[in-house]
Amino acid sequence: MDLKDIQNLIKFVAKSGASEVKLEMEDVKITVKTGTGKTETTIVQQAPVAQVPVAPVAAPVPVAQETPAKTDAPAEDDSKYVVIKSPIIGTMYRKPSPDKPMFVEVGSKINVGDTVCIIEAMKLFNEIESEVAGTIVKILVDDASPVEFDQPLFLVDPS
Repeated sequence: MDLKDIQNLIKFVAKSGASEVKLEMEDVKITVKTGTGKTETTIVQQAPVAQVPVAPVAAPVPVAQETPAKTDAPAEDDSKYVVIKSPIIGTMYRKPSPDKPMFVEVGSKINVGDTVCIIEAMKLFNEIESEVAGTIVKILVDDASPVEFDQPLFLVDPS
C-alpha cells in the first residue's frame, strides 16, 4: 500500500462520517480515527518503513445530492411506447464514427434489425439493433455517454 492509497483512505473515511476504520492486510495494519476536527492515523507495518506524514483532514462536509439522470422506466404518458434498453454496460455512441451521421434521430422510422446505436464495452464495439419497428419518439441518452445494463436508451412508437 503506497502513500496515495493511504491518503485516499483517509479522505474516504473523513467524507463517510465514520469515527473509526481499521484495515488489516497481509503485512499492513491501518487504523484511521476521526473526531472533532482531528484525524488520527496509526499505521503498523511488519517490514521497516519510513514514517508517512499525514495531513490533517477537515471534518466531513455535506455533499450536495446529485439529481439522478432520467434512467428510470418511462413515465405513465410514455406507456404506449416501446423502450429499447441497453443489453450491456459500456459507452453508447449514436453514430458509427465522428464524421458520420447519427444512426437515428427523433422521428426516424426504424425496422426490426436496424442498428440504432453502438455500445463500446472493453474496446469492443457492439451494434445495438432494434427489436421493434416504428418511429423514434425520444432519445434518452446523449452521444458518448456511459450506460448501464438494462438502461432505457430510446422510446419507439410501434404504431
